Amino acid sequence: MGKRKISFELLLLFSVFVIATCGLVYELVAGALASYLLGDSVKQFSFIIGVYLFSMGIGSYFAKFIKKNLLKTFIEIEILVGLIGGISSVVLFLLFNSIGHFEWVLYLFVFLTGSLVGLEIPLLMNILKDRVEFKDLVSNVFAFDYVGALLASILFPLVLVPNLGIVRTSLFFGLINVSIAIFLSFYLQREVRQHYVLKLKSILIFIFLLILFIFSERILNYSEEKLYGENIVFSHSSPYQRIVLTRNKNDFRLYLNNNLQFSSADEYRYHEALVHPAFSMAKNIENILILGGGDGLAAREILKYKEVKHITLVDLDAEMTKFFQNNETMNSLNQNSLNNAKVKVINQDAYIWVKNQKHKFDVIVIDFPDPSNYSLGKLYSLQFYRELQKITNPETKIVVQTTSPYFAPKSFWCIQKTLNQIFPNVTAYHNYVPSFGEWGFCLVGNNDFSIKRKLNGLKFYNYQFQPLAYFEKDMLAKNVEVNQLQNQILVRYFDEEWSKVQ
Repeated sequence: MGKRKISFELLLLFSVFVIATCGLVYELVAGALASYLLGDSVKQFSFIIGVYLFSMGIGSYFAKFIKKNLLKTFIEIEILVGLIGGISSVVLFLLFNSIGHFEWVLYLFVFLTGSLVGLEIPLLMNILKDRVEFKDLVSNVFAFDYVGALLASILFPLVLVPNLGIVRTSLFFGLINVSIAIFLSFYLQREVRQHYVLKLKSILIFIFLLILFIFSERILNYSEEKLYGENIVFSHSSPYQRIVLTRNKNDFRLYLNNNLQFSSADEYRYHEALVHPAFSMAKNIENILILGGGDGLAAREILKYKEVKHITLVDLDAEMTKFFQNNETMNSLNQNSLNNAKVKVINQDAYIWVKNQKHKFDVIVIDFPDPSNYSLGKLYSLQFYRELQKITNPETKIVVQTTSPYFAPKSFWCIQKTLNQIFPNVTAYHNYVPSFGEWGFCLVGNNDFSIKRKLNGLKFYNYQFQPLAYFEKDMLAKNVEVNQLQNQILVRYFDEEWSKVQ
């Protein structure tokens, strides 16, 4: 009997560990999905954490009204947590492009999962209260709970997302939850009423989740094809973003976290405008730095200049740069630029890399994604540009992609004003890219706009820079603030302006 008692207690305490781990994973899955699909990761994670903790409180409160069949109820809740948490990512991906108020469905899943997890721990304590001293019960339950939460927070970004992806991660932990329910319903069948019903429920739901897990890639591809309306030829979740490449006839399009990065049909207009004005005017172009640009398309344009001796490309996401280094179709698009002997690829956070860099560069090309969240917004901040200044010399030319002056004028001029706080000579310019509309850039350096070199064979840029620097009234914005690291006003501007477009 002693061994049975110890096994029973340890088994239920282990269940606490599983509950905490799985519950936090479901919360992280919801946060990651929200940032992938809705943008602004800080806001989304903040709201989701708040709703999750609130719902746990609601669940804990209502646990006191459950007074009968505690063990049976606990196992049933474990099954429900596994089912709802497990299918959450699948349902959210399928519904994203089909319903108008997607956020409400997202928060409903977070609320239901949190409420059920909140119910479980008080129930468990009530089950064990007559078997374990109160002080030991509380300390043990919370110890297992916090350790489980720590494990989930470490495994999620380092192991789960890179290897399983978002959808399979939630299904995998749903299977774990239901597996615990199956084990408890068999192992504790003498102590559980109607254990045969629990066995049947848990086994059927386990089979259902397992089928979804096996076919998860097909489900995800189906939902993303509905979302993008194009054939998906590559999709992958890196630790930092969801990478999707689509094809429509001869047009390849790259999406990062649901945001279009380029279309192969017209990307030359963007990349020629990004690269060639600065390179035609720069005094020296031997030592080049590219920040972002993991697709290698900016590097392709830069390598057209024979004077270039060395290019350092810093992009956070190794999965991104590896894809554009190894994929044959992308190699043909970027002309194998990332495998060129002149190019050194560094996968590191650009802010940290620039801060620790000592070498100075002749031209710096900044091709970051738009500032749709705070982790990207810091790369457009006053503090980042101050660090950037340290790796320039008086003749350095810097060019920055600065989003659309037509769709997001406050965001555009916020970046220009922030740059102008550090660099006295900043010239804004723009051009039309059919896939994006009017798109903007800032050229930083002395006011020497004389053409020092030209290339033949460009498809778009004709070395007439001044017309690109002219802005109509509908592309201007007044009274914008500087983007400081501590307030990130740029991210708020960007969210406000682009939400009206989408």
